Amino acid sequence: MNKYTLNNGLRVIVEPIPTCRSVSFGIWVKTGSRNESKDINGISHFIEHMLFKGTDQYSAKDIAELFDGIGGNVNAFTSKEYTCYYAKVLDEHLPIAVEALADMFFRSTFDPAELEKEKNVIFEEISMYEDTPDDMVHDLIAKAAFEDHSLGYTIIGTEQNLSAMNANALRQYMKEQYSVDHTVIAIAGNVDDSIIELMEHHFGGFQNKGSEHSFSAPPFAGNLEYHQKKTEQNHICISLPGLSAKDDRLYAMVLLNNAIGGGMSSRLFQEIREKRGMAYSVYSYHTSYQDGGMFTIYTGTAPKQTADVLKVTMEMMHELKTEGLSESELKKGKEQMKGSLILSLESTSSRMNRLGKNELMLGRHYSLDEIIERIERVQLEHIRELTNEMLSSPFAMAMVGQKDDVIDGFRRDQLV
Repeated sequence: MNKYTLNNGLRVIVEPIPTCRSVSFGIWVKTGSRNESKDINGISHFIEHMLFKGTDQYSAKDIAELFDGIGGNVNAFTSKEYTCYYAKVLDEHLPIAVEALADMFFRSTFDPAELEKEKNVIFEEISMYEDTPDDMVHDLIAKAAFEDHSLGYTIIGTEQNLSAMNANALRQYMKEQYSVDHTVIAIAGNVDDSIIELMEHHFGGFQNKGSEHSFSAPPFAGNLEYHQKKTEQNHICISLPGLSAKDDRLYAMVLLNNAIGGGMSSRLFQEIREKRGMAYSVYSYHTSYQDGGMFTIYTGTAPKQTADVLKVTMEMMHELKTEGLSESELKKGKEQMKGSLILSLESTSSRMNRLGKNELMLGRHYSLDEIIERIERVQLEHIRELTNEMLSSPFAMAMVGQKDDVIDGFRRDQLV
């Protein structure tokens, strides 16, 4: 892995992989729904859409045809803390992809007619999301956990907010947020040193300094959020305070998550699905932010089984708190982590994502050997201490489905 700084200060992270023929290229910007105020919530995601809707040189159709014509993939995504525009192409087509993405990044026109059409596209996206309760509940749990903090906002925004947005609002937000200091270019694949000359040519003129980001750490609210909807299942999330992306205990958290609900052999999956047959989907995950995090358990189950599923979940969490993990669970989790890590290195896309996110959010990179060494250092006592800390405050809870008295009366401090 090589780190370069262009003449304008823009960071470029490159991982040459001469044994493959593809290249993954990404432009990472440190802005997402967390950077928004309530009245412009959704603007980061809207800008992500609009950068594909035409430039002075290319129409939206031209962009699609260009990448189809070289057999490449181009896309983007917005998260709560960053936005990424990326492409994966054959090495010989990288200059074409870089030129097109740079044109989209710097010279999108935000044509008023395209703006209105794309609003309707996102309105449909919102409708689709509202018809998907197992997606909706994850936004609800963020609101339950972080209340009015911007980490509790949805990424997609609201129809009311989007309706009020115009091209000037999008340009102003980009001027404030899309700055040299808050942007990273990540490249992984079959490239050589000439890549820097290509980056200087297309990104060397990037001079926007934007505004400084100032954040307050998110307090964990531990609230209840409920959305009544006629569904065949109740979709439930329970969340506990997690760790920030910079916390040295993250590997212990990943191992803890794997044991609780991170895979098919996890405690929750085996007990609730395999042994009792009370849910098709049950899992857990951990989400890290710059200065906080959340650990979440999800399950979808029939309304008549809601109380039983919650009871079993609480019993298993109590057991975890009192007895901890076993040596075999720890060993299995470490092998699982190492296997997943090494397998991910076979993909240029995964490598590019790791480079971009690490540089943007952490400003540091660990080698494979360093990561494995940090995984091996985790002991049962570390996980026990982390578990006790995580279970020391009331949990947040969210449900989408049919109203159930068990939710209203559910004690969220019972694990404390």
